[in-house]
Amino acid sequence: MGEDKVIYKEESYKIVGCCFKVFNQLGAGHREKTYQTALAEVFKLKNIEFKEQFYLSVKIGDKIIDKRFFDFLVLGRIVLELKVGDHFHKRDIEQLHSYLRSSSLKLGILVNFASTGANFRRVLNAY
Repeated sequence: MGEDKVIYKEESYKIVGCCFKVFNQLGAGHREKTYQTALAEVFKLKNIEFKEQFYLSVKIGDKIIDKRFFDFLVLGRIVLELKVGDHFHKRDIEQLHSYLRSSSLKLGILVNFASTGANFRRVLNAY
């Protein structure tokens, strides 16, 4: 996919920039919830629309079989999941894929607040 075809390029840049800002102010070693609270404040300061702990029901037919909560739904179309640790784990990427499939959203961003900085990975819904 060419650079001009990157989905939600500008929006992703803003979201990731906010994550870097949070890490630069707080540094390493905090709990995930601390980064989440700080990021919500940065989104508010920058007037970026978001919903925190966004609820999604998983259904088979009309029956709800599970409930999922995203850390953030940003700008009404990007799932943002926060983690604390130095590595991206397969289970976290798979979790984000399942959120995207269940919601029919196209893009998720996984952010790890690591000892060396905020690292991110874009995850596309290929289904």
